Amino acid sequence: MKDIMTAPFVEEMKKTAANMYRLGWDERNGGNISYMLDENEVAQYLDTSRVLRTIPTGFDASALTGRIFIVTGTGKYFKNVKDDPETNLGIIRIAKDGTTAELLWGYKDGGKFTSELPAHLMSHIARLKADPLNRVVMHSHPTNTLAMNYVVELDEKKFTHALWEMCTECIVVFPDGVGVLPWMLCGTNEIGEATAEKMLQYRLVIWALHGIYGAGRTMDEAFGLIETVEKAAQIYMLTAHLPRLNTIKDEDMKTLAEAFGVEYRKDFLDL
Repeated sequence: MKDIMTAPFVEEMKKTAANMYRLGWDERNGGNISYMLDENEVAQYLDTSRVLRTIPTGFDASALTGRIFIVTGTGKYFKNVKDDPETNLGIIRIAKDGTTAELLWGYKDGGKFTSELPAHLMSHIARLKADPLNRVVMHSHPTNTLAMNYVVELDEKKFTHALWEMCTECIVVFPDGVGVLPWMLCGTNEIGEATAEKMLQYRLVIWALHGIYGAGRTMDEAFGLIETVEKAAQIYMLTAHLPRLNTIKDEDMKTLAEAFGVEYRKDFLDL
């Protein structure tokens, strides 16, 4: 059996967590990542019949029974994932009862998965309905995206349009727009349910005055979506107090979307 520390999915988690911390998206123990894994690939590195312990998930995730995820731990700092993945990460499988996670590896200090796991699993369920190839859900607190929450109306059309205007690539990268939730108490099933409802339409969901959720088929896709929003938000915040002499016009955005062959939210233009 291969060394789990050399597994590509462990390496991806290490590199992504380090990048998110480096960029200031995940201060302290802020933020979390869940990555659905292929059982056959996991079996090359772990005896999947050996369950270290079981942990309640906090809700009924029967739709994901048997699915395996690598998930960041609760209270863990992203900056420490690279040097000690076995403490800061865990590989879990959703048990047959749907309400229990079977720990296959990790959380070696007795810890467990992020408190936002219910929100992640609900989002995975929703995204799999929208895109059967979705594998990653990522939550972070990007500085400029968060700052934008305070100066732009928390309306999906207006928030998305403001971002699309900032960078030529935006409407191409996230043509489905950005979902927006009002401020809600984090770590609850209520915010998880609301996020999942948005995830049926969007790969990006703003948690007002808190952060953002991104989903994708790969780690790069989920990371890149948030990265692009954060770049656009940075440009917005750098220019918000200045007279705007130029902007990307709606007709330009339509031309872009059509040139790149992406299906965009037409109702998010011509506001």
